[in-house]
Amino acid sequence: MSGASVAGNPVAGSNLSGNPWSLAGLSAAGLFVVLWSTGFIGAKLGLPHAEPMTFLALRFAIAAVLLGLLALVTGAPWPKDWRSVAHLAVAGLLLHGLYLGGVFAGIDQGVEAGVSALIVGIQPVLVAALAGVLLGERVTRRQWLGLVLAVGGVTLVVWRKLGAGLGTVEGVGLCLLALLGITAATLYQKRFCADMDLRSGSVIQYCAAGLGCGIFSLALEDQVIVWHPDFIIAMTWLVLVLSLGAVSLLYWLIKRGAASRVSSLFFLAPPVTALIAWPLFGETLGPTALAGMLLTVIGVALVNLEKS
Repeated sequence: MSGASVAGNPVAGSNLSGNPWSLAGLSAAGLFVVLWSTGFIGAKLGLPHAEPMTFLALRFAIAAVLLGLLALVTGAPWPKDWRSVAHLAVAGLLLHGLYLGGVFAGIDQGVEAGVSALIVGIQPVLVAALAGVLLGERVTRRQWLGLVLAVGGVTLVVWRKLGAGLGTVEGVGLCLLALLGITAATLYQKRFCADMDLRSGSVIQYCAAGLGCGIFSLALEDQVIVWHPDFIIAMTWLVLVLSLGAVSLLYWLIKRGAASRVSSLFFLAPPVTALIAWPLFGETLGPTALAGMLLTVIGVALVNLEKS
């Protein structure tokens, strides 16, 4: 859950040669999806010790500094005009601020990590549907079927969890807001930031998101951080492994032309998150929730595999 996007062509001038179906490419794509899934786990681990906007503002500040150094060392190109910077900032506010802010706030409100991953995991389905309306792309019957299955599956899981007293309606609403955020960010980035370099562009996006979360933190939170070992582990993991490691891995995948493999495997993120959350936090799925999870995974897979 690093917030990295595979929409469009995030790295200007990438060499798309190479075989995306190679064992190395598929293994790296699978590793990226696993790392993405652990972002929900990191949020669950660290949030008892810091409020969500305070947590994210600090995370984005650290990530922006480290990615800025990486961009300088590797000679990444920077935007040539302020309009491009503004577009990157808007995309960053949507992708990191609204999406991750909604997920973190939802988990803070009691939504389980696996359920939050499932809700935002239908993003490829929603993007495919909206792209037909907003970008003029053709939406196939198979993709519409995927949308129906995914929405039905998420509804089944959320209904079962809320009925069991796990999570709150407000928390689910925040996760739905996060879903809208990442969907809007994907469409916006595809329209206005298609030539973004993943290294320098991410610095601008993290700065914008960090500023936005910082403002909300000052307005709504106490900015208290308990430096518990769990918080330190979560912050270190989210910054180094996700914000830096996952971004670097995605950069490598794009250079090899394997970005589509990442997209086609994203439907595995919710079940991977649920599997990790089970032994760590005792999150379980009963028969009804498992059926909903399966429906959602099938729905998202129909859309992702159609695109790939």
